Amino acid sequence: MKLVKTLGFIALCTVNTAWAATDSNKENNNRRIEADNTVVTEHKVKILGEKIAYSTTTGTQPVWDENGDAVASLHYSYYQKKGVKNKAKRPLLISFNGGPGSASVWMHIAYTGPRVLNIDSEGYPVQPYGVQDNPFSVLDIADILYVNPVNTGFSRVLENEKGELPSKAKQKEMFFGVNADVKYLAQWVNTFVSRHDRWLSPKFLIGESYGTTRVSGLALELQNRQWMYLNGVVLVSPTDIGIKRDGPVKAANRLPYFTAAAWYHKALSNDLQQQDLEALLPEVESFTINELIPAISKGGFISAEEKQKVIKKMAHYSGLSEQFVAQNNLDIPASFFWKELLRDKGVTLGRLDSRYLGIDKRDAGERPDYSAELTSWLHSFTPAINSYLRDELNYKTDLKYNMFGPVHPWDRTKNKTGENLRQAMAQNPYLNVMVQAGYYDGATNYFDAKYTMWQLDPSGKMKDRMSFKGYRSGHMMYLRRADLESSNQDLREFIETALPKKGESAKY
Repeated sequence: MKLVKTLGFIALCTVNTAWAATDSNKENNNRRIEADNTVVTEHKVKILGEKIAYSTTTGTQPVWDENGDAVASLHYSYYQKKGVKNKAKRPLLISFNGGPGSASVWMHIAYTGPRVLNIDSEGYPVQPYGVQDNPFSVLDIADILYVNPVNTGFSRVLENEKGELPSKAKQKEMFFGVNADVKYLAQWVNTFVSRHDRWLSPKFLIGESYGTTRVSGLALELQNRQWMYLNGVVLVSPTDIGIKRDGPVKAANRLPYFTAAAWYHKALSNDLQQQDLEALLPEVESFTINELIPAISKGGFISAEEKQKVIKKMAHYSGLSEQFVAQNNLDIPASFFWKELLRDKGVTLGRLDSRYLGIDKRDAGERPDYSAELTSWLHSFTPAINSYLRDELNYKTDLKYNMFGPVHPWDRTKNKTGENLRQAMAQNPYLNVMVQAGYYDGATNYFDAKYTMWQLDPSGKMKDRMSFKGYRSGHMMYLRRADLESSNQDLREFIETALPKKGESAKY
């Protein structure tokens, strides 16, 4: 049984109205979000066999402008283990998803939180929809904060005292770009940490997909503008974080992912299919780095003999025909692969998780009609998060929960988030980084993730503070039950390892 404690609504001490714009009917206050409120519920869960009592605070907290006026309100969910006597020793994990434009729902109710989706052991939706206890959650060793950036989840831009929203151009300048996003979120995190007395706690950021761009930028922004130093940053299915992977590297780096997806669907030759995936992939990675990138770099001036040799190997490792590889001049777009690999069986592969299959109107064509994995995920996530927030966490609103919110066009210029992360690490000897990626992710493939980690610090002086973990699933690797357990354990060990020993100073 849960005990619900409503803490009440905090009035805004600014000239701004306390209401956000509605989706449609501005006269119905139930479809507006209060700028500053909290609801607390209390729960219990068993994690790794240990009973954990915890409280959940879900609510909203304003984003303030330079004049001290509330210009937006972010919805969040904050989980705290009960009975903790010293918050200074209790890690705080701050979680962001990506998109940009995606809510924090994915990792919230499928990865690190104490409640996870009702899905089968491979991650496919089952009815009745809803959530169940997560026996692997890291709540046993860290409190967790899930943040929804502007226009995602229940988070919204606020109207001014005249009931007007900022122009779309102004909103983009304030919220919807690589650097604007990082700037306002860092200020918001500062306020949250102050309100909840977490300044002395070890702090970790975790971001998924575009969320990795977000947390990479936040690491330095928090450090240099908010004077808040972190112990760790976790990059789940990372983007390029501003580290270029163009030309031959971009083309070649897809091959290890092609191998993994083809291996899963038993589309490789017997000699490769009989190997374990994690024994096979280093062989393909070596070929990619030592032979494929140099071959593609030679372009049209590669010798016919070398090109044919590379075509043969690439076809062997990808499950595609030599003719198809040759027709694409060794540069096969991922979308072509999703359509081609199982074309003879009349199905396509999922983009974010190539274990998922789709059915197109025509078997011909260059790309799938839709993302099979995303439609599958929305089956289970959408009803689950709406029910969970309203019924279990007692957050009552008629506002639509934006799984994907209106944030585009997104300003991607001046993306130096990878360099920002490197600089934050250099300045902070306590700061560690872990990369987590699924082998079957075709959107942010695992070998690109490895490559980005390799390039993060070209000096190699900080490589001992970086680690990579791979899983036999896709973009959201935690949907597969076995990987839910192992990825949480990897995260748990990362947090524990990143905590300095008693008396250990932050110095080189």
